[in-house]
Amino acid sequence: MIKLENLTKQFTQKNGQTFKAVDNVNLNVPEGEMCVLLGPSGCGKTTTLKMVNRLIAPSAGKILINGEDTTGMDTVTLRRNIGYVIQQIGLFPNMTIEENITVVPRMLGWDRARYKSRAEELMDMVAMDPKKFLNRYPKEMSGGQQQRIGVIRALAADPPVLLMDEPFGAVDPINREVIQTQFLDMQRKLKKTVMLVSHDIDEALKLGDRIAVFRQGRIVQCASPDELLAKPANEFVGSFVGQDRTLKRLLLVSAGDVTDQQQTLTVRKSTPLAEAFAIMDENDIRAITVVDVDGKPLGFVKRREARNASGDCAELLHPFHVTGKAEDNLRVVLSKLYESNTSWMPIVDEEGRYNGEISQDYIADYLSSGRTRRALNIHTDS
Repeated sequence: MIKLENLTKQFTQKNGQTFKAVDNVNLNVPEGEMCVLLGPSGCGKTTTLKMVNRLIAPSAGKILINGEDTTGMDTVTLRRNIGYVIQQIGLFPNMTIEENITVVPRMLGWDRARYKSRAEELMDMVAMDPKKFLNRYPKEMSGGQQQRIGVIRALAADPPVLLMDEPFGAVDPINREVIQTQFLDMQRKLKKTVMLVSHDIDEALKLGDRIAVFRQGRIVQCASPDELLAKPANEFVGSFVGQDRTLKRLLLVSAGDVTDQQQTLTVRKSTPLAEAFAIMDENDIRAITVVDVDGKPLGFVKRREARNASGDCAELLHPFHVTGKAEDNLRVVLSKLYESNTSWMPIVDEEGRYNGEISQDYIADYLSSGRTRRALNIHTDS
């Protein structure tokens, strides 16, 4: 959807010398993906974003949106297809929230019923009651609430592309976390093509499908969050993503990601111990989970105890002291394992049914292996 080819921006300083703020940048952002431009202040990421929106003209190179070179595209047509969000929000103080959200749709000639319905729909997406907020003015709302409005205003005319320049940077940490989560939920539904500028590695890891790390006007690595943490391209990237990058990888993997790849082995309370032992012996596992008729875990039977035992699994049932949820990330799972002083635990779905299990050994092996879930094709001819 967005393709940058040898994009360069050169500025002339007061002393007459020139410098390249953006130096020969090549980048692909496929349709429906979010790419985070990450790096320290002054590295060229915001200049790159502004060139895509043509707030700044490139010195050289091409910008293609949906395969079309934007060089010959008139500014109005270009910006109708792009939503733009900045850190300073920029709500119009003399307009109501509804009027702020619907600025672009009204300029495009939407009728009242259509743009009002769109405003209500977007307010629902960020968990704000339309009846309560649409008739208010910006000064009557908190900074976090205003930031939400700034984000959904950019989406009002349903543009395919969304550009965001540190959109959550001015919000306090608690509100920032909430807004990021709401935006991520919204993006999963809307599947916009997003370029987002950030200097916050945790934000980039949470939001990005791919992360382009900038240094002195160049992209030094473009990769999925998992690949970036597992295999930083050089010392600069490694130091920027942090010394705890290995543990940060646990945030990127949900328990459900792990259990979906497992063979699910369970027994019932009425299962003969001899049969349970045979399953454990054949699959070389130390214990097997016992579930009820609805598939919910009741406890487990140990292989060594079931060996040569008579009776059924109910007689040797050990209860679980802790369970994990499929949506929990591996850092949460590991924390629960340590807190309960156990080496493994079952993972359940939204209905409480057994999904599989995760152990400390699995997590240690995952981290030490360096394997990644997904490598990106970042070449410009992809």
